[in-house]
Amino acid sequence: MFYAESLIEEVRMKNDIVDVVSGYVKLQKKGSSYFGLCPFHNEKSPSFSVSPSKQMYYCFGCGAGGNVLTFIMEYENYSFPEALKYLADRVGVELPQQEMNEEMKRQQDLRSRILEMNKMAAKYYYYQLRSEQGSQAMNYLKGRKLSDETIHKFGLGYSTKYGNDLYKYLKSKGISDELLAQSGLMNVDEKRGMYDKFWNRVIFPIMDVNGRVIGFGGRVMGDGKPKYLNSPETKVFDKSRNLYGLNIARTSRKKYMLVCEGYMDVISMHQAGFTNAVASLGTALTSQHASLLKRYTDEVILTYDSDEAGVKAALRAIPLLKEAGVATKVLSMLPYKDPDEFIKALGTEEFQKRIDEAQNSFLFEIDILQRNYDMQDPQSKTAFYEETAKKLMAFDQELERENYIEAVASRYGVGFDALRKLVNRMAMKNVPIPKTPVKIRQARQEKDEGVVKSQKLMLTWLIEYPSLYPVVKKFLKKEDFSTELYETVSGLLFEQYDAGERNPARIINHFTEPEEQREAASLFNTTIQLETNADREKAFKETLGKILSHSLEQRTASLDPTDMKGLQELIADRKKLAQIQKIQVDFGE
Repeated sequence: MFYAESLIEEVRMKNDIVDVVSGYVKLQKKGSSYFGLCPFHNEKSPSFSVSPSKQMYYCFGCGAGGNVLTFIMEYENYSFPEALKYLADRVGVELPQQEMNEEMKRQQDLRSRILEMNKMAAKYYYYQLRSEQGSQAMNYLKGRKLSDETIHKFGLGYSTKYGNDLYKYLKSKGISDELLAQSGLMNVDEKRGMYDKFWNRVIFPIMDVNGRVIGFGGRVMGDGKPKYLNSPETKVFDKSRNLYGLNIARTSRKKYMLVCEGYMDVISMHQAGFTNAVASLGTALTSQHASLLKRYTDEVILTYDSDEAGVKAALRAIPLLKEAGVATKVLSMLPYKDPDEFIKALGTEEFQKRIDEAQNSFLFEIDILQRNYDMQDPQSKTAFYEETAKKLMAFDQELERENYIEAVASRYGVGFDALRKLVNRMAMKNVPIPKTPVKIRQARQEKDEGVVKSQKLMLTWLIEYPSLYPVVKKFLKKEDFSTELYETVSGLLFEQYDAGERNPARIINHFTEPEEQREAASLFNTTIQLETNADREKAFKETLGKILSHSLEQRTASLDPTDMKGLQELIADRKKLAQIQKIQVDFGE
């Protein structure tokens, strides 16, 4: 759905960011801004700031930032249209209805009706668990030491022994066979016709992050097969894109997520106070799961079963989480099989100790790798070190690689220098020698990073001190900013000043991706401690000179010798560079 920029801006302006954020975070005024504990990462000292003048928030701890729309998207895990509608409803702004063709209307209606059927089914199962027919299932749950509160919290239910109870119930509500066939709640075959997919099972409603029932899991009562059964994929349910328990775990203030294997593990852990536990839905962890986890945390602790299947599941999950940018550890539950058994046997304090002692995922991989080698045999031992060296080559950053070499060397009793030489030798065999010397590359990287920092600082100053813009305009254009995002932000900011306004929160609206919004917000929140105006003026001139000088270098390198206009512009800008030290700078508000 496309919304006019003027409408988006109207909704944003009518929702004061301090008022909105105060509904989620306890804020305290300090100077011109408000501060509180960041809702996006675990912290003890407030580093989360909300600026009324900028109508933006920014966390100096984790880098989360944006305007009021960004905040609702991040906190509630809403899409942009969902966040816009939420805020529009909050202030009484009516959004235009989406223009839909007949097929779009049909699909939306189907989704809505399936969600409604799922809700009805969940209530029906919930009631059956508490009926006389559900006594076996209730006894099973009580035998697993689940409290009434926990059973209620997760909406657990029961499907009766009869294969058409839910079918008859939904039919009595006027739902057609055609719709039931698409719901995922029924099986259909030629002999039996339509009948309940779930029967004689404890039912686990599966909810999305917004608490809507999108599917079900069922554990059979007795010895029937399969032991666990899940809803098929439907218009509202994709098991590879959803995690059981995430609707509750996302509100946890823990800095990490516990990822386990099954429904009961999640439920038992939540009951024990570990409310940041989730599980994949009858399938191995996928890249989509990893991306979903990344929205809510930067660290995952895998709490898979301690058997061979659990080890294999962990080994499959680790590279997916790494690719998604999630730091990963592996928790050992030995001598017990799963979290439920462990907690029942040793209690929550011991389980927390295991969490605190969880093993680095790379070292876990090496430990598992070592099982394939006879460390008493010199040849086998050498082969193990060679395979380990290959894995260590995957670390691009030298410092990180050195740290892991040191850890592995210490763990397996091999000399640090010997292992490092082996890694380097392996690298020489498999990777082309870089043409650019390392020291030169490092110097170039440091220089580029310095330029980027200068550009971020300049954009922050332009927001903090509007009086600087007339000076900056004489020396810089948006093209002088080196990345596409920085160029876009500077261009939008320059346009605002030329139009006589200063509205950084509106600039954030230009970006739809959360990562872009976060990075754009960081451009207006760069900090530098300067005591006096003289120090500030000196830093400003140095920053301005660094940005312009870098731009000149880049343009000179790419200049077409026949481009006379481009050459003249370069000459003019070089003259500007020499004038920077002579300018007068006013830092007045």
